[in-house]
Amino acid sequence: MIKISTIIAIICLPFFTIGQTADKSDWAGGYPEGCTSITVGKAASFDGSVMTSHTDDSHRTRSWIDIVPAKKHNADATVKMYKRVKNDSLAMPAYGHQYIGEIPQIAETYGYINTAYPSLNTKQLGIGESTFGGREELQSDNGLIDCQRLCLLMLERETTARGAIKLAGELLNEYGWNDNGEVLTIADKHEVWHLEIVGPGKGKKGAVWVAQRVPDDHVAVNANASTIKEIDLDNPDYFMASENIYSVAKEHGWWNENEPFRFCYAYAPHSRTSMASRRREWRVFDLLAPSLKLDPNQENYPFSVKPDTLVTMQKIISVFKDYYQGTPYDMRYNQVSTDKDGKTILSPLANPHQPYDANDLWHTNGGWNRLGERTIARWYTMYATIIQLRDWLPDEIGGIEWLAMDNVASSIYVPIYGSVTDLPIEYKTPGRVNGYTMESAWWIFNRLGTLAAQRWGDMHKDLDAKWIPMQDKFINEIPEIDKKAMQLFQKKPKKAIEYLTEYSNKQGSMVMKDAIELGNYLWTKYDEKF
Repeated sequence: MIKISTIIAIICLPFFTIGQTADKSDWAGGYPEGCTSITVGKAASFDGSVMTSHTDDSHRTRSWIDIVPAKKHNADATVKMYKRVKNDSLAMPAYGHQYIGEIPQIAETYGYINTAYPSLNTKQLGIGESTFGGREELQSDNGLIDCQRLCLLMLERETTARGAIKLAGELLNEYGWNDNGEVLTIADKHEVWHLEIVGPGKGKKGAVWVAQRVPDDHVAVNANASTIKEIDLDNPDYFMASENIYSVAKEHGWWNENEPFRFCYAYAPHSRTSMASRRREWRVFDLLAPSLKLDPNQENYPFSVKPDTLVTMQKIISVFKDYYQGTPYDMRYNQVSTDKDGKTILSPLANPHQPYDANDLWHTNGGWNRLGERTIARWYTMYATIIQLRDWLPDEIGGIEWLAMDNVASSIYVPIYGSVTDLPIEYKTPGRVNGYTMESAWWIFNRLGTLAAQRWGDMHKDLDAKWIPMQDKFINEIPEIDKKAMQLFQKKPKKAIEYLTEYSNKQGSMVMKDAIELGNYLWTKYDEKF
């Protein structure tokens, strides 16, 4: 078994004095294509929880996940900063990390779930992410902090969304941002905010950033595009920003002070022309608030909307499994065959998760031109999270990270409580360093999803027959798990954490065993049919 420390040694490349411009090797056509994040205010959810989420849609991101415990640090301790760069020396395309500096550590740090973009800490602070790129002129080589390290720093040091945003502003001002334009969807047990960050300009240190709060009774989405428009800094309960938010735009001629200021148009104008982003924005809102009857082709959508009904776990999961089925944007539209009665039907071989070169084979076109339509469910998803934060429970019980591996359309979300002290070994086993291995959770589900896509019309029914009842069971049993954990917590908190760790690990191990068996079943049942 490969140890995580060994993997870090492999992927942490030596530092060279070369340009450290943010890597874009994971992008399609020069634009970011990875990650969708949906957020839900506490008055918009079925149980009063606040939600944030993330699909890490990437061709390079690391596949392993582990738990980083709370720690106490010496007075001279530091946090090493790394720059994410392309690494093609391993079995599969991956990211390497170049050491670029250090910043002081604080005395005590919180524990967190260490996904590629660290996602949930033990104090019910959760983070989702989506890259939007921004203007090339803004990217700087002079900063120490990128998106993944910023997530780590916020989770280690903060307990609230507002505190995390203020910390980000302080750290970026002092140490600088070196990444592309990013949005972090930051939630605590009371509220959720979207934080959008771009660089300060070539050769400069710092950042330009803005944050907007999602109203408690609303839902919002980020799909690789800046969505914050007008801001009101006189209303700090809903808006925060860096001091240079206006001056940088004015200096470059991106904003005339005689006109309304709109962040997305000043700093990331391609966000409002990208159909790959806008179509997903429309789809999320259309699924959650169909009464609005939004136009799937319009340039702008509201920052957030009130859903028609309270958002359940089943509902938000169904949104993440979506690939425009039932709409004109389903990419299977011309993959048809004829049934025994001579009627034209959608072929069972029609694949909504086909790689880009298959679009050329089928002459598939769409809002993303020859890349087709950028669906929410994606075949190159590494992992996906839906984070629930609940203010009526102790932090040790209140935070849950629902974790799915690979393509959400063929996967299942497993509940991982935020206080767990360990994960099944399959989650911690890297998948991209040495290549295919059924010891890796990502490969287990990647194998299943890739197989099912080859005859999706039939195989997805087998997936649904297995995963839907199990997903419902996971969701429906949470109140009872909470109750048992609470009984233990009132006597001895450590026992509650042990119980939740055992529960989360049991579910994770079970679904991986089932995913292997389900893949074997599909190979057997559909042999010679794809």
